[in-house]
Amino acid sequence: MRVSSLVTVTLGFVLCCVVGCHPPKEESGQPKAGTPATGDLLHIAVIPKGENHIFWQSVRVGAEQAGKEVGARITFKGPTKESDRSEQIDVFQGFLNAQVDGICLSPLDADALVRPVEEAKRAGVPVVIFDSGLNADPEDYVAFVATDNFRGGQLAADAMAQSLGDEGGNVICLRYHQGSDSTHRREEGFLDGIAKYPNIEVISSDQYSGTTTESAVNKAQALFNRFGDDVDGVFTACEPNAEGVLRAIRDRGLAGKVKLVAFDSSDSLREAMSTGHVAAIILQDPVRIGYLAVKTVVSAIRGEPVEKMVDTGIFVATRENQEDETIARLLNPPQS
Repeated sequence: MRVSSLVTVTLGFVLCCVVGCHPPKEESGQPKAGTPATGDLLHIAVIPKGENHIFWQSVRVGAEQAGKEVGARITFKGPTKESDRSEQIDVFQGFLNAQVDGICLSPLDADALVRPVEEAKRAGVPVVIFDSGLNADPEDYVAFVATDNFRGGQLAADAMAQSLGDEGGNVICLRYHQGSDSTHRREEGFLDGIAKYPNIEVISSDQYSGTTTESAVNKAQALFNRFGDDVDGVFTACEPNAEGVLRAIRDRGLAGKVKLVAFDSSDSLREAMSTGHVAAIILQDPVRIGYLAVKTVVSAIRGEPVEKMVDTGIFVATRENQEDETIARLLNPPQS
């Protein structure tokens, strides 16, 4: 009995060891733990050029909407100033060190963010570039989600020509910030488009407003001091420099006389267009940009096919069409 019991115990012990060394096979069709299909939240970092301007607040709305739809946690963080390349690089590196699942980046400098994006690729973290381009190998990022900014500049030129009429006049193209790819393309598109109108002369196109409304006011005042009554129109490539130019025009009693064509909307610009102080506003769809950037990076993480270039649309708002459904929505997009 003792020998029989010993044999039984020994066989039972061996059997337990054999079973314990071989985990049960996964049932057919069941996902592996830790994959997106389990319902675990992906962590997606969205890095704008900044967080203060209305445009970025609307981008955030779209990004968070997409996050809810695809099952992703969105962390939205940008540099304090849109001129601070180093801080944006630090933000990017911080997310990379935190091992997020994917990154959506709007580079405030087309060259400075190239190396961080290369590092992300080596680390296996997919990056979608949105809003503003990057001078990197296209293989280093998943996709580019943005407005056709060059075309937007061309449309701004047409709007300027229409506002000036047959007499034409002298116009200023006030640039935004060196290194910003999106605004550079808008400025070049404007200059390309305005060249079609022989009755319009560009009297200044090499000045930069800086990244704040205050710096734009100062630059606009300096240009008006230089050119005086010779200025008939001004094109501004984004919201903060448009706000600054509008303030300078009003301070000088030139509202409605100097035709202002702006890029991107705000409450004050929208109201100024209604009163005739802004001739036209070129509109993007910031909510759609944020939404498609997140959707695209999540599709890449899940191995789904994505388009390399995603065009999010461009529109022209005027006093005459501001009540149209699409234009009204883009003039006053939701904000976070």
